[in-house]
Amino acid sequence: MSDGFYEHLFGVRGQVALVTGGTRGIGLMIAEGLVRAGARVYVASRKVDACEAAQAALSPLGECLALPADLATVEGCHALADEIASREERLDLLVNNAGLTWNQPIDEFPEKGWDRVMDLDVKGPFFLIQRLLPQLRAAASHERRAVVVNVSSVNALKPSGLANYSYAAAKAGLNQLSAQLARDLMDDHINVNVICPGPFKSKMTAPLYATEEMDRRMIENFPMKRWGAMEDVAGLTIFFASRAGSYLSGQVVACDGGSTAIG
Repeated sequence: MSDGFYEHLFGVRGQVALVTGGTRGIGLMIAEGLVRAGARVYVASRKVDACEAAQAALSPLGECLALPADLATVEGCHALADEIASREERLDLLVNNAGLTWNQPIDEFPEKGWDRVMDLDVKGPFFLIQRLLPQLRAAASHERRAVVVNVSSVNALKPSGLANYSYAAAKAGLNQLSAQLARDLMDDHINVNVICPGPFKSKMTAPLYATEEMDRRMIENFPMKRWGAMEDVAGLTIFFASRAGSYLSGQVVACDGGSTAIG
């Protein structure tokens, strides 16, 4: 096969993408992969300094612009969508990665631990998609579909040892919301798929590898004996956004080194 065919099949060069929560962890990994693959990438995060740092890190690799946004509110989702609309006529790829977890024993779990997680992890993606539909539709056609990738978690697929009740419920809800959106946006030529990451190093999982010994013990429990890497989650996102993944919608993929299926 020629290099041209590979580019046709897996290429995202020239696409316009938005990655929320794209300044650290899995979001930054996805953003880096897209930038390196030639997409024009916007990353969004609540913290201005995090946006500045991500833009400085990724811009030397390609086109990247960071936009501060509070996606825990509908107003914040609308503000980000309107900013994208003022800059771009179309949006080929939306990655909803911004998320929050809350761990607390069941007897002490507070109402705000539900509200804050639900607002950012489920409500935010819906209202951001809704507001960006004109740009997604402008990028979509029968030949080249626009793509939404919602980043969920393996905690949406099976229970964990963490007391993260609202997070597990929110991510499971995001999975089902994605299936409904995939159905309802099918005729708009917009694909909606879900990535459920497993063991990746991020701020959210930092307590699991706080020391070398903890890190070693964690890795021993993984089927592949390693943490997920940038190429793993970025590669899957690029696959969904490319011609190679265009026949897939409403799919939930565990990107976890076999942890969910094997144990």
